[in-house]
Amino acid sequence: MKIYTKTGDKGLTSLIGGTRVPKFHLRIECYGTVDELNSYVGLIMCQDIDAHHQRLLKEIQDRLFTIGASLAADPEKSRMKIPDLHDTDIALLEAEMDGMNLVLPELKHFVLPGGNTVVSYCHIARCICRRAERLTVHLASESFVDEKMTIYLNRLSDYLFVLARKLNSDAKTPENIWIPRL
Repeated sequence: MKIYTKTGDKGLTSLIGGTRVPKFHLRIECYGTVDELNSYVGLIMCQDIDAHHQRLLKEIQDRLFTIGASLAADPEKSRMKIPDLHDTDIALLEAEMDGMNLVLPELKHFVLPGGNTVVSYCHIARCICRRAERLTVHLASESFVDEKMTIYLNRLSDYLFVLARKLNSDAKTPENIWIPRL
């Protein structure tokens, strides 16, 4: 099978279901941003971090692929069976955050991105996740989008923030807090 098809050479691409749309279409922006996020989650997963976090990040990558596939499908024409997100996927992120927060110091300041390399990757992924969420909410205002996808992306950005704090704590790196100059 060839990777290149030449069908996109004129700036159009196909959604699952066959609909041809411009490559700048909002649906393409959505799943492209989810793909970008998934790549950063993979980058975090490849760092020297706890095996538990690595396993969870692998599961998150799977859920992001599910979201991307759903976003890549024309909701009116696709007949392909695409896996669903479940309430348990969202609950898992919440439980993980609750567990990490039990051992983290209380958050009393805004945290600036940084601390060490893996923490910085978490913050970049968090920002990309927020962008994916904004785009997906925009798409949902124009077309069908399963509400669980936007909820999942919202929780995932929170999870990535808490993970950044936890990895910073594990490395005994001081948090990069914001103290406003008045």
